[in-house]
Amino acid sequence: MPAVRSVDWQWENATAGAVAGLATATFTHPLDVVRTRFQVHDGRTSMLPAYRNTPHALYTITRLEGIRGLYAGFYPAVLGSTISWSLYFYFYSKAKQRYLKDRKELTPGLHLASAAEAGALVCFCTNPIWLVKTRLQLQSPLHQIRPYSGFHDALITIMKEEGWRAFYKGLLPGLFLQVTHGAIQFTAYEELRKVVVNWRFDKNERTSGTADNLLDSIDYATLGASSKIAAILLTYPFQVIRARLQQRPSTAGIPRYVDSWHVVKETARFEGVRGFYRGITANLLKNVPAASVTFIVYENVLNMLKLARRDY
Repeated sequence: MPAVRSVDWQWENATAGAVAGLATATFTHPLDVVRTRFQVHDGRTSMLPAYRNTPHALYTITRLEGIRGLYAGFYPAVLGSTISWSLYFYFYSKAKQRYLKDRKELTPGLHLASAAEAGALVCFCTNPIWLVKTRLQLQSPLHQIRPYSGFHDALITIMKEEGWRAFYKGLLPGLFLQVTHGAIQFTAYEELRKVVVNWRFDKNERTSGTADNLLDSIDYATLGASSKIAAILLTYPFQVIRARLQQRPSTAGIPRYVDSWHVVKETARFEGVRGFYRGITANLLKNVPAASVTFIVYENVLNMLKLARRDY
């Protein structure tokens, strides 16, 4: 059997991650729109309707804007999700392999470092895409500013009106979010994965088998959901801060928030702790099942690629 080069496995991880990200974004986008609109609704002047809860938001958006409103920003969401997951799994796998050079297995700290490194790299690559997605999702019939007609129009308009630096608004909270969220999620996933394998099989069976055949799709779904809940609860305020920074400036070109600290002060002053968790219900409804789907697809696609390589 031919030797497997590490770079081949890295690209297989990237492929599995890309497929997983595409599947996730396709089925959960309406909840992403609702979450984003809740995040920026600070109870003061707003060009968005007021929503009572997630079902009311879904109903109101459909009534006022049609199905198209529920899929505002879908193209950059799919593009960003696909690129992010692909790059994340690629960088994460590459970091783990580097740390594994002189070790039999990684410690929780090294899993954390691998995930943090991957998150930081992905954030720098994808922030402009997420900014455009946020802006498209926040457009509504109540806006007086000329709406973006789509992804490419948004890119051109932002560059023309605000300059290239605008594409990196929200980068700082986005960086904290990517590093901490991914680190917590992947560390929890890896450690819970070990617990499940160790609990299900005794020592002799573990030495003769691998995680590829010890876990099934239900296990991957449960592990993915559990790790996602932990990550969301601990990092959600960063999402609110980023979304508020990425809003489109007013007709006078004045941004609603100057920087991350301004968001923190104003949110704490007018809304309290609750303000930092606006939209979390929609976020959980979107991301917990999405995490399950993502890890089911990722693990199964990766196993298929491994089988195909063995057959080859």
